[in-house]
Amino acid sequence: MNQPNLTDVDWSKIPAPADDGAAKHLVGMKIPPVVLPATDGASVMLSHLKGRVVLFAYPRTGEPGKIALVDDWDMIPGARGCTPHTCAFRDLFRELKTAGAQHVFGLSTQDTAYQREMAERLHVPFQILSDEKLALTRALKLPSMEVAGLTMIKRLAMIIDDAKITHVFYPVFPPDRNAGDVLEWLQAHPV
Repeated sequence: MNQPNLTDVDWSKIPAPADDGAAKHLVGMKIPPVVLPATDGASVMLSHLKGRVVLFAYPRTGEPGKIALVDDWDMIPGARGCTPHTCAFRDLFRELKTAGAQHVFGLSTQDTAYQREMAERLHVPFQILSDEKLALTRALKLPSMEVAGLTMIKRLAMIIDDAKITHVFYPVFPPDRNAGDVLEWLQAHPV
C-alpha cells in the first residue's frame, strides 16, 4: 500500500488499540542508564536528566510516497499515526516547555538515519531517540509489537521526573491528540 499522505487520516476508519495492561508497571519505575543516539548526533542518557521530561514513543514513521511496511499496516491497532503523533508534539513544543517540560523527546526503534530524515522533513524542534537495539524497550519492558520481523514500541507517552516515571499515557488514540493530553496533564500537575 502506498502512503501518499501521512498526516491526513480518518481515525474513524482506523482500529483503536485496546488497553492490554502492558504499560501498567511503568509508573514509579526508574529510567535505566541506557545511552540512546539522537537525531542531532548526540547521545542521550535519560537516567541522567534532571527535571521533567516528556518522552513519547511510536512504532514507525513512514515516508511520503513509499510503500508501507506491510499491506495492512493501517489495520494494525495503534500502528497508523506516527507522523501525526510527532507533528502534534512539534506543534505544541513551546507550550509543553512553558508547562514545565525541560526536555521533549520522541522515541522509536528505527535507526537514527531514518529518524533524521523524518525530523528534518517535518521540522521537528526536539531530538528523536533511537532504541534500535531495544535496550530501553527491554529494560523497561515497554509495550511492543512484532511486525514483518521487526520489534516496535507501541504508542505511548511518559512523564519522567528526575529519571522516575510519574505518569503514562497508554494506549494512545487518536495519536494526534496525545500532545494536547500531555499538555493538559502538565498544566494540571506543575512541578
